[in-house]
Amino acid sequence: MKTKLAILALICSLIAAPAQARDAITKGDVVVVPLHGEVAPSLLAFLRRAVKTAESNEASAIIFDMNTYGGRLDTATDIVNALNQTKIPTYTFINTNAGSAGALIAIATQHIYMAPVSAIGAAAPILSTGEDLPATAKEKTISYWSALIRGSATKNGHNPDVAEAFMNKDKEVKIGDRVVHPKGAVLTLNAQEATERINGKPLLAEGVADSVSDLIKKAGLKGNEVTIEPTGFEQIAFWITALAPLLLLGGILGAYLEFKIPGVTWPGIISAICFALFFLGHYLAGLAGWEVVALFILGMVLVLIEILFFAHSTIVFGVVGVFLMLASLLWTMIDRYPGQNFFPTGKMLAMPLLNMFIAIMGSFIIIALLARYLPRTSIYRRFALMDSNPPGPSLAGAPRQFATALALAAGMQGTAVTVLRPSGKARFANHVVDVVTEGEFIAAQTDRKSTRLNSSH
Repeated sequence: MKTKLAILALICSLIAAPAQARDAITKGDVVVVPLHGEVAPSLLAFLRRAVKTAESNEASAIIFDMNTYGGRLDTATDIVNALNQTKIPTYTFINTNAGSAGALIAIATQHIYMAPVSAIGAAAPILSTGEDLPATAKEKTISYWSALIRGSATKNGHNPDVAEAFMNKDKEVKIGDRVVHPKGAVLTLNAQEATERINGKPLLAEGVADSVSDLIKKAGLKGNEVTIEPTGFEQIAFWITALAPLLLLGGILGAYLEFKIPGVTWPGIISAICFALFFLGHYLAGLAGWEVVALFILGMVLVLIEILFFAHSTIVFGVVGVFLMLASLLWTMIDRYPGQNFFPTGKMLAMPLLNMFIAIMGSFIIIALLARYLPRTSIYRRFALMDSNPPGPSLAGAPRQFATALALAAGMQGTAVTVLRPSGKARFANHVVDVVTEGEFIAAQTDRKSTRLNSSH
């Protein structure tokens, strides 16, 4: 019991470790989110958490302080989708560079301001090596991204032709009778070009600002300026969430072995670490909150109550506990933003259900193999017979001739003296001996015929 409580405490402590990294935001604050360096999966984890934190605390606006030459388009897609779901005003301050994927992200915000010396554009897709895409792949990629960026620009009040020209060199930008950008090259704008007013409207950016504070002043934003910084943990948050099926598999198998092999603590420790990393990664990535952790711990407590106190007398606590644990694990992986429906849609459930399916099916297969072959191994029996048993007569250490004299054979009726889980003591022919079952748990005072005698004699 002490081991189980220690493991539970370990899970709580590991999950609670980054709690102090959360930023204090009050209602009406202006949240500044630095968006610097390469557009990579770790940046997505940080940005998702920042957006959800700002929305949950009812910030008045979010400003992305951007300085990037671009990065991965798939990550930019996820960031664009996240920004297009926000319910509070979004601003981009282009602090020097918004190149390539950075331009796509800036278009996904409602307001754009630029530093006096800055540029935005040149978002044509290329290979990670810097080479151009093959002709067919390039045509398909540009077609898809052109549609995506046009839709994002239209939603956020920007000129969709300008947005598409950032990516497609064959796109001409014409406003009225004026050709702003001819075909033949992808569009790149400096601060002066982007803020030029044509027919009473700026081409793209609403103004030039010297700093984020200057932007706040010129945009007329109210509230305190609060900056959310990325934590060290968020650099690995993406990899933790990507390994979710393996962490779930490790957690389930560790828990199984913890209760399968009495007296051994390392499987439980491994299980605790796997589950803690699972929740920690999704917590830092902005996918999970404290409620799912509490739900998981409640389910675990109910399962422990079922195993330690009720044995086979009832299954209610165990069934409810397992259901709560599975529900918490599934809910942790759902990317839900404030203001969305409580019950997730099919698209939101697709990847979490796939991860859960992989983990559960993998666990069933491995547990089935362990249940069949593990009890026959010498390592298992050595650990199983180390479990504490009540004082009393035993054949442990007795001469082999004495054990043989009992004439214990297969088919002899015996009674479990202790709970066999799966090792313990049983009474055969008025003698108490150390026994190990074929893998199942047997309650005390249960009669059972012997199929194989495993006693230390």
